[in-house]
Amino acid sequence: MASYYYLLSSLPMLKADGEMPFSYATFLDMCKSAVRDATYEMLENLTLSSTQGPLISEWSKFYTVFEQELINQRHLRLGRAVQSSDQKDETMAKAIAAVIHGKNPLEAEKALLAWEFQTIDELIGTHYFDDAALMGYALKLKLLERKHVFDQARGKKELHRIVNALEQHIMTAKQE
Repeated sequence: MASYYYLLSSLPMLKADGEMPFSYATFLDMCKSAVRDATYEMLENLTLSSTQGPLISEWSKFYTVFEQELINQRHLRLGRAVQSSDQKDETMAKAIAAVIHGKNPLEAEKALLAWEFQTIDELIGTHYFDDAALMGYALKLKLLERKHVFDQARGKKELHRIVNALEQHIMTAKQE
């Protein structure tokens, strides 16, 4: 347990609007000698959709409803049918709708990321030097890892490709 104090106090603070200070693989290397084998295995297998472990089970409840509501909101924007759910959280539905409507996709993703970070902070609460704190840190690093793949230039290029393909399809349909 003494190594948890050193490990957790030596980790840089993670911010939703910040960069990844190191890769998840580097984080795992840092944890290897400081945590129990069972904890290390949980960290190795951790995904944002994991369901078991300290803090992870609470995160999973939030994240399941969060993901389903994102899917529902995106379906609504596209005029598709929306699945009804017994896990519907009206407060979350309104908050997500407010975040994603009217914003460009990158800004909406950043706002959602900030909300996810805030939720993890609330779940960590007063845990500072235990598995819950470590799992919270790992989740945040996983979120930053996902954010790292967002590339505005690549996104614009893909959008232009899709728009051009649609224009070509429309022109072809008009000529027939």
